Amino acid sequence: MNDKEVFKGKIGRTVKESEPWWPEPKGFGKDYPNVIVILLDDTGFAQFGCYGSTIETPNFDRLAEGGLRYNNFYTTPLCSPTRASLLTGRNHHSVGMRSLANFDSGYPHMRGYITPHAATIAEILRENGYSTFAVGKWHLAPSPHGSAAGPFDHWPIQRGFNRYYGFLAGMTDQYYPQLVYDNHPILPPKEPEEGYHLTEDLVDKSIEFIRDHISIYPTQPFFLYLATGATHAPFHVPKEYVDKYKGRFDAGWDVVRENWYKRQLEMGIIPPNTKLAPRNPGVEPWESLSDNEKRFFLKLQEVFAGFLDHTDHQVGRLLDFLDELKISDNTMIFLLSDNGAAAAGGKMGLISFNGLQDDIDKIQDRIDDIGRPNTNPFYPWGWAQAGNSPLKWYKSHTFGGGIRDPLIINWPNHINGGGGIRNQFHHVTDIVPTILDVLKIDPPSTYRGLAQIPISGTSMAYTFDSADEPSHKKVQYFEMLGHRGIYSNGWKAVTFHQKGRSFDDDEWELYNLIEDFSECNNLAEKNPEKLRELIDLWWIEVGKYGVLPLDDRGAEIWGILPRPGNIHYTGEYTYYPPVSHLAAGAGPPFGAPSWTMQASIERTNAQTEGVIITSGTHNNGLSWYIKDNLLIFDYNASRDHSVIHSSVTVPTGQSTIGLKFQRKDRGGTFTLLIDENECGSIDVPLALRIISTTGVQIGINNLSPITNDYKVPFKFMGKINYINFKTQPLNPTLGELKNRFDAEMTKQ
Repeated sequence: MNDKEVFKGKIGRTVKESEPWWPEPKGFGKDYPNVIVILLDDTGFAQFGCYGSTIETPNFDRLAEGGLRYNNFYTTPLCSPTRASLLTGRNHHSVGMRSLANFDSGYPHMRGYITPHAATIAEILRENGYSTFAVGKWHLAPSPHGSAAGPFDHWPIQRGFNRYYGFLAGMTDQYYPQLVYDNHPILPPKEPEEGYHLTEDLVDKSIEFIRDHISIYPTQPFFLYLATGATHAPFHVPKEYVDKYKGRFDAGWDVVRENWYKRQLEMGIIPPNTKLAPRNPGVEPWESLSDNEKRFFLKLQEVFAGFLDHTDHQVGRLLDFLDELKISDNTMIFLLSDNGAAAAGGKMGLISFNGLQDDIDKIQDRIDDIGRPNTNPFYPWGWAQAGNSPLKWYKSHTFGGGIRDPLIINWPNHINGGGGIRNQFHHVTDIVPTILDVLKIDPPSTYRGLAQIPISGTSMAYTFDSADEPSHKKVQYFEMLGHRGIYSNGWKAVTFHQKGRSFDDDEWELYNLIEDFSECNNLAEKNPEKLRELIDLWWIEVGKYGVLPLDDRGAEIWGILPRPGNIHYTGEYTYYPPVSHLAAGAGPPFGAPSWTMQASIERTNAQTEGVIITSGTHNNGLSWYIKDNLLIFDYNASRDHSVIHSSVTVPTGQSTIGLKFQRKDRGGTFTLLIDENECGSIDVPLALRIISTTGVQIGINNLSPITNDYKVPFKFMGKINYINFKTQPLNPTLGELKNRFDAEMTKQ
């Protein structure tokens, strides 16, 4: 027997002389509630119906009617940091998630994963008898770890969840998602033509996990973390949900935002003295737009509204299931967004990936396609600001539009004044302390032998019974990509940082949030002493929580800074098919300045054809394949296809085929080779740095079709012995790498 085990029975020479004993199962018989956290993506403060919008969200509203809405709740300005704080109760820099999980800057505050010195709520609850499930978006593991080879240290199953179903990356196609089930990649269970949509699938799996669990262990509580891909781009939604909103926003974003603001005042979700923030820079007056611009922008907003409505309906199915099982009364539900509405669609909106601006006049005949699988839609700034009403700025900023978000807490029979509004200041780090407080569980000082970072959040449980009790949380700092902010007892100092500018040159603003909900009255000049006090407090707080060094870098360090152990370290990749699907960050960097790729293949006869390698979707991607005896390369940049057909046929038997790319300014030249002989080339005007967030497939194209030249999966019927990809080695000095990327990014 392990000498650390304690047996409280009696052991004699025989069973008759002994007394059995069983340890009490953790969690059983303690009347713990089930806990569900539902996290939406890029959903603004005003976009729920119960927060002011005219978008129909009856199920979110239903949670609010029986629970509480918080109007002074804050997150971080980006998704991965918010998720890290939400699941740990610590500030995001402290746990290694300064920015997106795609980055590892070489500093403790940005590792691309949650440090094991910060146990997640799933790890804590599982140790206390809960069964734990994660469903949906993760985005808390380094991008290069997103393949079937792992490592899996920071995947959900290894961070406290018994079951997982979802996607590891920051975004995915809602019709052709790149799915992971527990610890292995899988294909979607259906095709879009069969009615598949990711949000529906995620809720189906949530119900399945709960049903399986409660059927076997009805007295054991469960924790479900459901993180939808909605409402992050791409806005993909069944057509009937889009059609439902036709004409509802025709008055334009100025009028719609004004109406939502008035609804917020009537609801009391914002104080009566709140001003509607002026238009953000770059947002044009609606009446100044052309007819084609209006038509395009309206469709994008209708698609967004349908996307949110559809998500609400799926959450409603989950709520109905809880009612059916008669466990709703003993289930505590948190519903929130990870940050404010996003400005990634730019001034003019998008139906393509990578921020490539479409010619609005030329795409009028594709308007009705928006939201379907052949588009990658995202609305423009004007609608994003309406979604953040009455606030200014957007996701990634430390002003209200980026960090002040909806939060609904529903726990029947445990919350006084259902339908009420709470205005106490709180932060996403406060969710974990609230759960632990309610359950009377102390956070561990050590977990699996590792000392734990103290939880920095504050329990919100006191607000369940009191609308008037002053906030227990007094101070919270903010920082993202150089943007900074600090809240202290109703005051907020905040600054907008321009990338590359000295941090010393940033201009701080000062707001009294008790009197100025929407940050419209800058008091910096009138009250310089208070501003100085808050700036000094900011430096104290960031020193306490590991925020330094300040770093405004972004895409130029996207998972490829040189470091031992990084799969991108040498710049050479060799695959031996069949290889399971590679996530975008785990595959070869097709956006590198120059590269060569070779494949050793065997063709049985002239009919042997199929895909050699693909990456992306039918909106953006590339496919290298053999068809009709020819070697073909299709480079799909936002549905602008550049295609090469080899000038000679591919031999039967064994041969070596090649593809090389040489960058020239923003574009470059692709060249085909067969047995080392060039046999075709094409110049492309724009070669994307990131072709897609959907990763690499070898020997098959079984997700979204890259090209209409073949029908998926178009599996290669011969043999691929290996594929070798070489690019410039990614192990120069940090300074050399930064200079190289700065130069390349400037060209774009």
